[in-house]
Amino acid sequence: MTILSTAGTKTMHINIHASFLPQTDPDASLAFYRDTLGFEVRKDVGYNGLRWITVGPPNQPGTSIVLYPPTASPGITDDEKRTIAEMMAKGTYAIMLLATPNLDAAFEKIVASGAEIVEEPTDQPYGIRDCAVRDPAGNLLRVQQQP
Repeated sequence: MTILSTAGTKTMHINIHASFLPQTDPDASLAFYRDTLGFEVRKDVGYNGLRWITVGPPNQPGTSIVLYPPTASPGITDDEKRTIAEMMAKGTYAIMLLATPNLDAAFEKIVASGAEIVEEPTDQPYGIRDCAVRDPAGNLLRVQQQP
């Protein structure tokens, strides 16, 4: 997605480069995003016993998801770490919307992976057909059928 702005005579192009989703088990997250969703691994960086894994759809080389250890952020207190862990366990800490041209096929592959299913493919009253699942860290993913 590109945002175009005309401020005076200059055009500004801003693209979405990367979004961050927390992960608590790098190997499980890697397997889910790579093997189940078909994303390619762009970077896998370890530091002080922690891992940041950058993945993305092969057809969108300029857009990535960074799967990161949420407690590695500087300045997070122990209370905040507990709150993050509690929210991740409930699936309320992070949400991502994904899209596919074949929702039924994607859903079958996600089910076969053993992922937690929150909502089966449904025609929503707001005009979107989608489903909801949780990744290995508990992040809520809604997968929408592209028109």
